Order: sequence, then structure tokens, then C-alpha cells
Amino acid sequence: MDILTGDVHGKFNRVWTLCKKLCTTRADTMVILGDAGINFYGGARDAAIKRGLKNLPLTLLCVHGAHDMRPERAGGYEEVEWRGGIVYAEPAYPYLLFAKDGEIYDIATQKCIAVGGAYSVDKAARLERGRPWFADEQPSGEIKARVEQRLVAEGWKVDLVLSHTCPLKYEPRETSIRGADQGGADKSTELWLDSIEGRLAYERWYCGRYHIVKRVDRMRFLFENNKRLS
Repeated sequence: MDILTGDVHGKFNRVWTLCKKLCTTRADTMVILGDAGINFYGGARDAAIKRGLKNLPLTLLCVHGAHDMRPERAGGYEEVEWRGGIVYAEPAYPYLLFAKDGEIYDIATQKCIAVGGAYSVDKAARLERGRPWFADEQPSGEIKARVEQRLVAEGWKVDLVLSHTCPLKYEPRETSIRGADQGGADKSTELWLDSIEGRLAYERWYCGRYHIVKRVDRMRFLFENNKRLS
């Protein structure tokens, strides 16, 4: 069983409820489309979250969000092979996986490329309140190049795109975040995804971030709902 869902922000009650309802096991996978909240505070608080998830009857694959510390920065992660692609995993928590941008995974017999990251529109409020903010939240030039090189190798064709944010032309204008400077937002990632989307042959594109449930053409926005792929 393979399931997609939107942002969790470290609150996994609904995930536990779904596991109980569906009688999941570690052979089943849930993809969180960014902002999982597992690597957020650093140190003991993150370790407590991971310990709390140690017995979760599910494998989590987390796409990088705007409010996630990158595994390379968090430390303790290794690159391992999973479903045809490379993921980041900690030996102590082998079922809490983090997608590497530009990798393609076989999920429900579909080729799925992971493209994480986004700009924090509430950056100013976070810094003012002393909350975590990550300077490398958006994909770097190196990451963008890796994603594009992989798509070139695939002939610009995949089944699914799994991202945190969306191409700019699909951005939901009706959403807003308290403390956010929407007018001053850096939308370079969304503009880049526009260029990707215009060249790419794909079946569906799934993203989180916007805390809404919405369909636009082949774009699907997930939040607290779930999309079962198999």
C-alpha cells in the first residue's frame, strides 16, 4: 500500500489513526509532501519525535519542505538505495526516510521524481520569534541541475512528480499564512518548476505546502487528506 499526504509539521496523530484504520505494516509507505517536522528543532526535541515514531507501522518517505532541516545538515544520515533511488536514512530509524531531490522511486509501479524545497513566506515572523529557519530551504543551483539532468536521462517523462511547492502558474492565490509577507516572497523555485512542468510529460503532480485540498488540471494539492496509489 502506498499513500501520499500533505504537511504534518510534527503532528502525527492522523497518521497513527490511518495506520490503525488500514492495518498497515512497515511494508506500506506514506509519502509526506514536505514539512514533516521530523528534523526541525535539532537535538533532543527531534530525537523525541523520532523515538515516538519508532513503532509506527509504516515506512515514511519525506520530501524536503520549507520548514525541514536537510538530512545532510542534520547529521547522522547515510545514503541508501530504496525502490530504485537513493534516500537518506539514519541507522537508528531505518523506516524514517528522506527523499533526495532528483531521485526517481518506484512507488505503486509508477516512476516518481522527488523535487523538494520552497521559500518560507513567514520567514520574518519566524526569525522575530526565534523559531527555526533554514537558509538552504530552497533547491540550490546544484540541486536544480541534478533534477534536470535526471529528467534529461529519462527523456523528460515520468509518471508522478512529488514536490513540496508547485509551479508558479498553479499557485493557489486564495491561500494565506499568518505573519507572511506574500508580496515579498521569493518565487524563484516556483518559476523554475514552471520551466520543468512546461517540458515534462507526466500523469499527475502532487504537492503539499499550501494547506488546501484542490485539483487543477493534473495538479493535486494535498493537506490532511490522503491519496492512495495502491
